[in-house]
This record gives sequence, structure tokens and C-alpha cells, in this order.
Amino acid sequence: MTFMSIVKWITYSVVLIGALNWGLIGAFNFDLVSFLFGEMSVLTRVIYTIVGLCAITYFVLSIKDNTECTYNY
Repeated sequence: MTFMSIVKWITYSVVLIGALNWGLIGAFNFDLVSFLFGEMSVLTRVIYTIVGLCAITYFVLSIKDNTECTYNY
């Protein structure tokens, strides 16, 4: 595995966990991150920031992968 594919898997995993948290908020009005680390504590804000940065990173890496693909028919 290359370094970039490892980074992509890590960012994907963090984004997936964040999406599951948003699913819990939408379905049950239950914020797991706030429940575990406190309502808008410093740690909660850091976790939300990390999830956001991972989402941006994953998006950029996905676009880079798409632009590198060539289709030769």
C-alpha cells in the first residue's frame, strides 16, 4: 500500500464515523461525540474539526484519483 492510499483509508474511516454520528443526530437527536466528550468542549470541537478536515482531504484525494484515470477505448 502506498502512503496516499493509507491516508485515503484513514480519512474515509473518519468521515464514515462522522457520517454515522450525523445519522444518529438526524434519527434519534443523539450526538454521540457530545455525549462522550461533553457539550461543545474543547475535545468535542477538535474532533469535529478533524472530521471536517478529513472530509476535505478525502474529497481532494478522490478528485485527484478521478483526474488521473484515463479511459482508452
